[in-house]
Amino acid sequence: MYKLAIIGGGPAGYVAAEKAAKAGLSVVLFEKEELGGVCLNEGCIPTKTLLYSAKIYDYSKHGDRYGVNFEGASLDFPAVMKRKDKVVKKLVGGIKVRMRNAAVEVVKGDAVINGPVSDGFSISCGDSAYEAEKLLICTGSSAVVPPIPGVAGNPAVVTNREILRLAEAPSRLVIIGGGVIGMEFASFFNSIGTDVTVVEMLPKILGPMDPDISAMLQAQYAKKGVEFHLSCKVTAVEGSTVVYETPSGDVERAEGDLVLMSVGRRPNLRGFGLENLGVTVERGIVVDSHMQTSVPGVYAAGDVTALSMLAHTASRQAEVAVNHMLGIEDSMSYDAIPGIVYTNPEVAGVGAIEGARVLQLPMAYSGRFVAENERGEGICKVVLDTSDHVIGVHMLGNPCSEIITAATIAVSRHCTVPELLRVVFPHPTVSEILKETLAGAE
Repeated sequence: MYKLAIIGGGPAGYVAAEKAAKAGLSVVLFEKEELGGVCLNEGCIPTKTLLYSAKIYDYSKHGDRYGVNFEGASLDFPAVMKRKDKVVKKLVGGIKVRMRNAAVEVVKGDAVINGPVSDGFSISCGDSAYEAEKLLICTGSSAVVPPIPGVAGNPAVVTNREILRLAEAPSRLVIIGGGVIGMEFASFFNSIGTDVTVVEMLPKILGPMDPDISAMLQAQYAKKGVEFHLSCKVTAVEGSTVVYETPSGDVERAEGDLVLMSVGRRPNLRGFGLENLGVTVERGIVVDSHMQTSVPGVYAAGDVTALSMLAHTASRQAEVAVNHMLGIEDSMSYDAIPGIVYTNPEVAGVGAIEGARVLQLPMAYSGRFVAENERGEGICKVVLDTSDHVIGVHMLGNPCSEIITAATIAVSRHCTVPELLRVVFPHPTVSEILKETLAGAE
């Protein structure tokens, strides 16, 4: 009998497996596809690889702004996709090595929970049966495909999974959903020359992210040629044409060669015997601050909990779960979970959007930003509570995906403005914009 069985080898599963095994627990990890989960194989890594190629292509097209002229610059779509596959393969291989070095037994196949046994839980995979004292469920999530007429069985409609396997770029792309995934694909395809239309049901893009920054990003992409239709309800898909209703009740059509369905994700709760455990399920598997479910000895982490569908959240939840199994004091907090949109320019935010005071400053106050972002626009917003603790930071502008870590530390440690102003920031860096913005509080 194993000490721990983990179902799902994504950012929650493989992190938990390595940590538990290194602490001396015997671990079996079940994964039906490839280690790394959606993040590594169909999400975070492949999309960021594509977006980096698109960013380089963007720079080549506008090199004259920096005094550098590129003649005949072009993007080789098959080569870009091939490089994406190479990056994914390399990183998947790296996880396999980590599991082997940690002495984690990795079983490839569809694991099914049979239910509790006298001193643990029984799991089947293929023709083999396994037992473990504790169980960690990390089955992740899948793209939501709503029952819109004309979507089911339509080869012109793809999700984030299928669009990463295209042999050639579409001339026209209609994206249903203007959230993070939708905007990242809008950014990529717009950069490489595809005509992009975004149809979003909400009155803004990027869902719960800072509304001012969402509006600024939308305006910048509108200038680049992306067409937005907000507060619009999709009523049907006819081939590769999206039919939608405007706020005034008019019926309009957005024509494309391909339609990307990007309206969110839902936890994977079926197909692995979850019903044989009797855990409490609402939107996802219900867990406490230690990632325990309602059944003793059963934990859950990652997208399957529906609490914060981000890879870094999943990994942290996994650490908390394993620490609790080991008797180490730890608990999960969601007050300082950073979110990033890897468009060009990037968007990053952490913590509260509203507070007692909001300080903001254009990114142009950073000398490094001006030097590296010709004609670039950006903003840094810092949210404070009544005692001048930093409770949120939200930014637009490259490379805020790297700066947000410092902001996350500030929010998670409840730092005050005076404390952060005493920190020495390296010069010249774009990260100095945090200190410049905070200086406005004095």
